[in-house]
Amino acid sequence: MLTSAQIMLNAKKARVLVPAFNVPYLSMVEPIIRAVEDLDSFALIETARAEWADNPSRGMRAVKQEFDRWCNPTHVRLHLDHVPVIDENDERVDYRPIIREAIDLGYESVMIDGSRLPLEENIAATCEVAEWVHQVGGACEAELGRVWGHEAGPPPSYEEVFNAGLGFTDVQEARRFVRESCCDWLSVAVGSIHGSISAAFKDRKKVQARLNLEHLEKLAQAVDVPLVLHGGSGVQKEYIAGGVKRGIAKMNIGTEIRQAYEAGLKQSVSVAQEATYERTCWILHDYLEIAGCRKLVVG
Repeated sequence: MLTSAQIMLNAKKARVLVPAFNVPYLSMVEPIIRAVEDLDSFALIETARAEWADNPSRGMRAVKQEFDRWCNPTHVRLHLDHVPVIDENDERVDYRPIIREAIDLGYESVMIDGSRLPLEENIAATCEVAEWVHQVGGACEAELGRVWGHEAGPPPSYEEVFNAGLGFTDVQEARRFVRESCCDWLSVAVGSIHGSISAAFKDRKKVQARLNLEHLEKLAQAVDVPLVLHGGSGVQKEYIAGGVKRGIAKMNIGTEIRQAYEAGLKQSVSVAQEATYERTCWILHDYLEIAGCRKLVVG
């Protein structure tokens, strides 16, 4: 059976996007996996520290247990999303035990987010985590640059961020980072934004983001690992296609399915699950156009 690292390399080579679905509610896991299977696609199920930091019952172990109930490894694998070294409140996080626990639980890939660190410290932290996960045949995702949307205060306007390239991943730094950190996948900042984690904005429609494809092309030429796009919900479809042609192999999707689930939850869990299933099918078939593409990445 192929590893997650091998699958992502296949996706990059075949120019097929692998969506990674964030699951802040455990009951989202089943309908997402069902949709991926029904449309013969491949995806990652993922959970991030920000989604369960204040609610351990929805933490890594609970997600792993729920994932195992429905898992079909020819269609889905499990990924640990954003574990920051410095969080959105500029506070240090004791990331080592979190990532160690995920590896022990059987997460096949993990993300260490040292993007708020100086370059040398980000390299060192990523290298440490990569060594741990590689010992068990797993994959390490890292981040370089700043994908806006996870800050405690109000961010700049989207147009200001995009036009000025605020936080965009530096090409020369990316070349050095990949060479020295031993990461398997690199999350880059080229125009997408995270969904707001503020309760005041969580129900609002996300900005229709763009990608700076010229900058992305330079990054793709500088590094040889699959690139990752965070904040995928709301990115205009034509830019996603352009991004995939330029090395994006994984894209995180959270807001799009979370809002569908929470709207349905006002009626019942079953309605919320059906809404999640339908929205996931739309994402796979219409938005990303990867229905029936599973064999291109898993063989």
